[in-house]
Amino acid sequence: MLDKDEVKEAIVNVARHIFSRFGFKKTTMDEIAVASRKGKSSIYYYFSSKEDIFRAVVEKEASILKHDLVKATKDAGSPSQKLKIHVLVRMRSMEKLANFYSAIKDDYLSHLDFIDNIRKKYDHEEIQMMESILTEGVENGMFEIEDTSLAAIAIVTALKGMEIPLFWDVEEKDIERRLDHLIHILFNGILKH
Repeated sequence: MLDKDEVKEAIVNVARHIFSRFGFKKTTMDEIAVASRKGKSSIYYYFSSKEDIFRAVVEKEASILKHDLVKATKDAGSPSQKLKIHVLVRMRSMEKLANFYSAIKDDYLSHLDFIDNIRKKYDHEEIQMMESILTEGVENGMFEIEDTSLAAIAIVTALKGMEIPLFWDVEEKDIERRLDHLIHILFNGILKH
């Protein structure tokens, strides 16, 4: 028999697929209960509302993204390699983590109190990760950046702005090419040297 945490985890995993397929508004507790093979009252035993389940789903996906970014950049050699891997993993993960992505992007979810907190926490963590990579690059003499904090904010902001155009109706090989081009501009700029 599963313990309480395992049951909650199973419900969250099922709910991830339902929310990503139908969105927050159209998903019902009934659908989550049926897909989880649990009674609706059992779902309410573990989660007080649909919003509560969605929060758990979004937090799980945020945790997956953070774990993937840390794992991918940990073993990368140089700071430039870490930066490239960070950008690639981040942009690819956004496609796969539909609920987290909609939580940080969609204004219609702003009425949920926890969404703003998740957005702020994620932004803060991503900027810290980026700043850490940039600082390492400056210390190694690889990057020439006056203010790594400001540069980290600028890079993260640029990446956010490119999420939708980068993946909108594009084949996998084109995504790779676009990401390589983005990283080239990030490293080399647009000025003629």
